[in-house]
Amino acid sequence: MAAVQQDRVNMALVGAIVLVATIGGLLFGYDSGAVNGTQAGLKAAFALDDNGLGFTVGSLLVGCAAGAFVAGRLADRFGRKRIMVLAAILFLVGALVQGLTGNHALFVVFRFLGGMAVGAASVLSPAYISEVAPAAIRGRLTSVQQVMIITGLTAAFVVNYVLAQQAGDSLGELAGVPAWRWMYLAQAVPAVVFLVALQFIPESPRYLVSSGRADDAKAVLTRIFGETEASRKVEEIRASFATDHRPRLADVLAPGTVLRPIVWAGLIIAVFQQFVGINVIFYYGETLWKLAGVSEKAALERNIISGVVSIAACFITMALVDKVGRKPLLLVGSAGMTLALGAMSWAFSQGTLDAAGALQMDPSLGMIAVIAANIYVIFFNVSWGPVMWVMLGEMFPNQLRGSALAVCGLAQWGANYAVVQSFPAMASGLGLAETYVLYTVSAAVSFWLVKAFLPETKGKELEQMEGWGGH
Repeated sequence: MAAVQQDRVNMALVGAIVLVATIGGLLFGYDSGAVNGTQAGLKAAFALDDNGLGFTVGSLLVGCAAGAFVAGRLADRFGRKRIMVLAAILFLVGALVQGLTGNHALFVVFRFLGGMAVGAASVLSPAYISEVAPAAIRGRLTSVQQVMIITGLTAAFVVNYVLAQQAGDSLGELAGVPAWRWMYLAQAVPAVVFLVALQFIPESPRYLVSSGRADDAKAVLTRIFGETEASRKVEEIRASFATDHRPRLADVLAPGTVLRPIVWAGLIIAVFQQFVGINVIFYYGETLWKLAGVSEKAALERNIISGVVSIAACFITMALVDKVGRKPLLLVGSAGMTLALGAMSWAFSQGTLDAAGALQMDPSLGMIAVIAANIYVIFFNVSWGPVMWVMLGEMFPNQLRGSALAVCGLAQWGANYAVVQSFPAMASGLGLAETYVLYTVSAAVSFWLVKAFLPETKGKELEQMEGWGGH
């Protein structure tokens, strides 16, 4: 497909669509980060041991895996927009119940449902953006998703910090309600904004064509690209779908290798984005820095610093992703993360344990760990953070996209759960340094996997993506 001239594109409409869709990313980040600073409150309110805390925190991620899988399939059947509306409702209800309930089982159930919303938003927002954005700037626009994810995480860190400071600590009360509960209730505000804003954006034209609504698809594309380009795009989109059936889960299968090669490639980046341990910093940032021997106040401050650094790094990606490509950024990220994680592992290995078994570090070693952690965060957010979502949203042919996202989203969140669930036990059992050695090895392996198996998608129209061959 010929490139669309950028001056013919209705960038105001495209920008509005991207802004609304990525509120899902903001909620994804906020909900993921809100648990930072609430561990002490969860333990006290529900009498949890370390395993119980890990399960309670991790229940969100089990929901994320389920939500990503179900959303990918439901989006093919009912549309991207409707499923994002459903996710916004689950966000809202989940925030309110988690913040108010005194029943642990109910808390876990609604944390799981909130996780389903996170999982749905995580796969549908980048896919939706990819399906409306011009190819020449698609990577840049889809990268906004990661900016919003980190903005949500950072907002959660800031809100948690302010609430803890106002209440004395996370267990103190504000207006008769413990501060840690306000950390969950605050999620309701962006959830309402997302729900309302979704009413003003159109459905994905690729979905509309796949469901036999070509005229509606043409109307959406005309608003974005103009009438002549819209007519041509509708025909090319129609040709990219199988003629004998609508998209279905079986489309990802291939004889002999179980899944089509392009789906295996998606699974590689989905899983290894988590195996490098990034969400240990995002979900357990406070706990991590306490293990390194700093106070709760200092730990929360370092979470905020990591968040700000992450946002700045994402803007670098937005400037480069459509110029240098997706694969080079992933390779640079893997190399940089390997070195930074190695430095963190060394710093932690130089610490000693006190009588209570807590890690104690010399201030100079602690500073090395902090600098290495922020370098690690920079490399992740210049590469694997945004680029993984860019590629999952665009690398699959139209016929496969919903089903492939279901499979890869399930794997991504499953890997996320495995890392987060295992971290407390690994840190106390193996040791913090040894745990980070495993993340270092994963980062090194990811370099080789990207080099060997990942395609480059820069500048290609979605209708040019290969790996279907079903018609």
